[in-house]
Amino acid sequence: MDIQIDFDSDEELRRRRRARINEMRLLKQKQMRTRRYLKMAFPAAAGVVILVAAFMIFSPKKAAADKTAPEDTALKSTTLEDTAPADGGVAETIPETGAPAERSDSEAALPMDVQDTASSGTSVSAVLSDSIRQIRTYGAKETENTRQIGEEILSTHAVLVDLEKNSIVAQRRAMERMNPASMTKILTVLVAAEELGDPTKKLDDTFTITLDITDYSYVNQCSIAGFDRDETVTVRDLFYGTILPSGADAAVGLAVYVAGSQEAFVELMNRKLEQLGLADTAHVTNCVGLYDEDHYCTVYDMAVILRAALANDFCREVLSAHTYTTSPTEQHPEGITISNWFLRRIEDKDTGGEVVCGKTGYVVQSDHCAASYFEDKDGKGYVCVTAGASSPWRCIYDQVELYLNFRT
Repeated sequence: MDIQIDFDSDEELRRRRRARINEMRLLKQKQMRTRRYLKMAFPAAAGVVILVAAFMIFSPKKAAADKTAPEDTALKSTTLEDTAPADGGVAETIPETGAPAERSDSEAALPMDVQDTASSGTSVSAVLSDSIRQIRTYGAKETENTRQIGEEILSTHAVLVDLEKNSIVAQRRAMERMNPASMTKILTVLVAAEELGDPTKKLDDTFTITLDITDYSYVNQCSIAGFDRDETVTVRDLFYGTILPSGADAAVGLAVYVAGSQEAFVELMNRKLEQLGLADTAHVTNCVGLYDEDHYCTVYDMAVILRAALANDFCREVLSAHTYTTSPTEQHPEGITISNWFLRRIEDKDTGGEVVCGKTGYVVQSDHCAASYFEDKDGKGYVCVTAGASSPWRCIYDQVELYLNFRT
């Protein structure tokens, strides 16, 4: 008896998969072209807006209105000139005396509407939004003691922050934009944890990895946690899979679970950057860390993001895990054991303390980078972020050098 095997169904699945992958590549190329066109069009649009604004300001109606109130205009001009400090700083007029009063450093860092409320006698704590509290909590300043990093390390960008003093201990090109690569995933887990409220109550919820997720990781040549298509994993697995092996499959799965799509989740990520006061220098286009011209931040920004994540107990737990085994599934009956290789490789190095948390990243445009949290033998905390190292080990040794020889 002849036995015939029908390969039509398998061939059809392969054909559809190839078509889907090709479609995703074309979509990515189209998105990149669109961004380039928008960047080209932006200067022209900005020019039109400026012209319209100038016309409105200097229109005949405005000029006529100015003529009808010369005394008021003169008063405003006098007030501005009389209250401006000689060094160009910010000052205000105290109604009782008319004398300028300089704002404190803490008030000067706040938006103008909050400064004005504070200066009128209202308690600052009564008007601070959550985002402003976060800016004041997680930000750090350069001081006269901030060291400029020389040839001691090879990473092109670096910052070391003293958490106790909220000061920048050492820096090299810390405020210059770069691509954060997979350090982006620190923001991913932070946003996911905050959006879930109390994430510990939902860690046992399940999520099924889709073909779109596995194809996204494959097309973009991402590192993965190792989940299979149609594998049902826990939300806890997605968190740990995002950080320890830097899994794109886990990160995109977490984004879809939280927001319904990666695009919607990215909006939440950018909103968080605004809350942290980083919107002027940081912006993301994906939750994984893929290179994109519009996906950027500074190493200082990443230090702020890591500090915010450390303040979340569950995020800190995930970022400090050296190894983790995912839940048993049909595809992986014994689970998948994953590791944070940065922590495992740096744990035996002499840093004068312990590197507690860490997340690495790599894309060609930023080379090897890492963000980490360190505690010295007295429990004093520091955050270090470096980028532009030539290898994973170079990145580790640069961070060891900063912790051992630069901290105060």
